[in-house]
Amino acid sequence: MIENLLHYDEQLFVFLNNLGNPTWDGFWLFITSKFGSIPLYIILLYFIFKQFGWKTTLIILLLLALMIAATDQFANLFKHGFQRPRPCQEEHLKEIIRFIAPRCGRYGYFSAHAASAMALAVFIGLMFKNSLKYLPYFMLFWAAIVGYSRIYLGVHYPLDVVTGFAIGGIIGYLFYLLLQKWVKPNISNP
Repeated sequence: MIENLLHYDEQLFVFLNNLGNPTWDGFWLFITSKFGSIPLYIILLYFIFKQFGWKTTLIILLLLALMIAATDQFANLFKHGFQRPRPCQEEHLKEIIRFIAPRCGRYGYFSAHAASAMALAVFIGLMFKNSLKYLPYFMLFWAAIVGYSRIYLGVHYPLDVVTGFAIGGIIGYLFYLLLQKWVKPNISNP
């Protein structure tokens, strides 16, 4: 059963990856880069500060840093535990995929990019669900775009991304609950 799942995951990866076009390569490289989301982070920081003030903003920033570190380290634990090679490391795929990332890591299960993006989307979405009603949807869309970028670049299978979304969503929710404990009067209830 696992072999069938991995086979279908590989086939879906090849299909999605081959939808790429050199015209769009720069865009997807930018989306997945650490600098691609800086404008979004600046806007989110403005919204956080405007709604919560300095003290709560500093607590939120601390929690965000811990949350991103947690998703990253959890992903590393899975990558070295499962040791599933990235698609760009598979010899039988190299001739049929588009690999445009600047480098290809060794293991890929699960995507830390997808997990971090979803954790942030859930955390921020829950914080602003009552005051900025469309922000949670935008954040989920942004996380989906980040996740797809990993497939487009040739460094993650769809299952890597979906697992990253699931684990990131759980971590984002748990950190939101932690935030509620620290600053309950200012944060909306889920």
